Amino acid sequence: MSSTSNPTATLHNPKYVECIEACNHCANACEYCATLCSREEDVKMLLKCIELCEYCADVCRISSKYMSKDSHYAQAICETCAKVCDACAKECESHTNMDHCQQCAQACRQCAEECRKMSR
Repeated sequence: MSSTSNPTATLHNPKYVECIEACNHCANACEYCATLCSREEDVKMLLKCIELCEYCADVCRISSKYMSKDSHYAQAICETCAKVCDACAKECESHTNMDHCQQCAQACRQCAEECRKMSR
């Protein structure tokens, strides 16, 4: 993907572009998932999912911010982000009857993969 076709690439260090985009997408998916889960009738059954989605959204936003700043802490934060994304994906995948949870799990898996690339 060239920087001319991708506006994010002109704003951030090119080595981080795909991971920043994955983190931002995952954060949005997690916030959406947590919101919809909190509106479900049996919300108590979804408390772990809501909590993990909130944690995941937070760490994704922090990871994106540190990569945007080209911080020397970005690699370590990406390692943590990948772990939280994996945990969130696992929880969301367990809610097979909820499309928003499945979409969130997919975003989390993609983000975890991109973050692991950054932590190498």
